[in-house]
Amino acid sequence: MDTREIFDVFLQMCKDNGIKVMMDCHSADANNSGHNYNVWYGPKGFTTQDWIDGWTWFVNEYKDDDTIIACDLKNEPHGKYSQADSNAAKWDDSTDENNWQYAASICGQAILDVNPNLLIMVEGIEETPRDGYDYNSGTQDPNASEDELKYYGGWWGGNLRNAGKYPVDLGSHQSQLVYSPHDYGPLVYKQTWFDKDFTEQTLLDDVWYDSWFYIQDENIAPLLIGEWGGFMDGGDNEKYLNLMSEFIAKNHINHTFWCINPNSGDIGGLLKDDWATWDDAKYNMMKKTLWADDSTGKFVGLDHEIPLGDNGETVTDFYN
Repeated sequence: MDTREIFDVFLQMCKDNGIKVMMDCHSADANNSGHNYNVWYGPKGFTTQDWIDGWTWFVNEYKDDDTIIACDLKNEPHGKYSQADSNAAKWDDSTDENNWQYAASICGQAILDVNPNLLIMVEGIEETPRDGYDYNSGTQDPNASEDELKYYGGWWGGNLRNAGKYPVDLGSHQSQLVYSPHDYGPLVYKQTWFDKDFTEQTLLDDVWYDSWFYIQDENIAPLLIGEWGGFMDGGDNEKYLNLMSEFIAKNHINHTFWCINPNSGDIGGLLKDDWATWDDAKYNMMKKTLWADDSTGKFVGLDHEIPLGDNGETVTDFYN
């Protein structure tokens, strides 16, 4: 089979098991490390319009299949203005090509013109300017004190600080906008907020609240953490995972765990290297974050007619 035929087999398996699908454009640069490329256009002459045309082609092909419910427009837009990265993604009220807010607005509207029933998932960026600075403020000394920094940093795709001020515009379909940050622990990268004996409160103060949780807390828009996960290392990374899982569970935050496959190098998976056995420690850590029916113990799917696997139930059953 070719890749399209393989995809259609996968999609049918999801349909048969009550699983809904969110499609993601992982990279404009079509190679195994393409996710390292900052933005949704280029290289090799690939334009913003090509990216939009690719999305609308795909959406049109599957517009009659409600197995696909959402489009994650671009994986992890990023780039450091603090280090003068070329083609760094920004978030403001301009119509510049590298303004992710503007690009997501026009792409999202184009998708919904083809299929008005989809959710539009929009990730964050990496850096936003601090008060008194803008994206023209130039580079900063990486060793500068907190008071001297010009930009707020974040995970790739994790910084949504400007989404409240400059929201993505989906026109008459604004209620179908979902902000989708990514967030990880220190084994992925030792961010500054992990330098202390971190707690849920320090993570909220240093990064979680202003980067993304305010969106849910202030009822600005729906929120779904698009990626979180990592290795159960018996140390700080496992500590982070337990803090995040507890935070998600008690605040009923939508999320998708990264990932199921074991060959994600700096994260690992829910499956062990045999691709068949659960990593029980990791699964039990994140199990509390899943949507379960207290009266039946079954997990709740999003399909109205097809139960979630052999031991799940439909959303219709849950609400009835």
